[in-house]
Amino acid sequence: MALKSFEDVLDSVSNVEGWMSDDQARRLFDAAASTRVGDQIVEIGSFRGRSTVVLASAAPNGVRVVAIDPHAGNDRGPEEIAGFEAEASDDHEVFLANLAAAGVADRVTHVREFSDVAHARVEGQVAVLYVDGAHRYAPARADIRTWGARVADGGTMLIHDSFSSVGVTLAILRELMFGGRFRYVGRARSMTVYRADLDGRVRPRVASALRQLAQLPWFGKNLILKVMLKLGLGGVLRRITGHDVEWPY
Repeated sequence: MALKSFEDVLDSVSNVEGWMSDDQARRLFDAAASTRVGDQIVEIGSFRGRSTVVLASAAPNGVRVVAIDPHAGNDRGPEEIAGFEAEASDDHEVFLANLAAAGVADRVTHVREFSDVAHARVEGQVAVLYVDGAHRYAPARADIRTWGARVADGGTMLIHDSFSSVGVTLAILRELMFGGRFRYVGRARSMTVYRADLDGRVRPRVASALRQLAQLPWFGKNLILKVMLKLGLGGVLRRITGHDVEWPY
């Protein structure tokens, strides 16, 4: 498959449903494009394939792309934690159709399992890990800890809804904020990027922790926005900001 430009890939997912901004897509694209033949990319939480298409389109030939999503009707998106079993089959069919339409169906191995039981279906280390699974604290922490442990030295981990979702943010505080392996690189909105290249030295570890702590005011703002939107105060936010305020992601 000929490699596509980022602009072409963005165009190919323009009608694919999902929560991913252009700058977040750029982060995924760059991470996937940096892999080499024989590497492996793993995505946890694919929904209808928006991020999957970006990763598979950017990855060089010879890189395996694994998409883990049970399509079980739970943890579908903001405020859609459970009770969407009727939509599960449709999500799965649309996911497959979107991959086919983008021309990447043959490049993606779909593991239709929950992430905690999918390890046996994925062999070897991971060069790029994208975590966008369940946003509750326990499963988010498990994904970061167990799948993060499989990221190769120097590899990349990206996490969606960081410093936006309470559960994901608490998991980051517990597993990564003061951790000794993953260095905080930066973020695009709520998508954070970490690199597995800390070597035990104190100064880089402290610098990584301080850069993450600096994101907490942004986290607080997101919580306020979410509370106001849940209370139906979108009109108040519109008058304050001068534009419609969307759910933070």
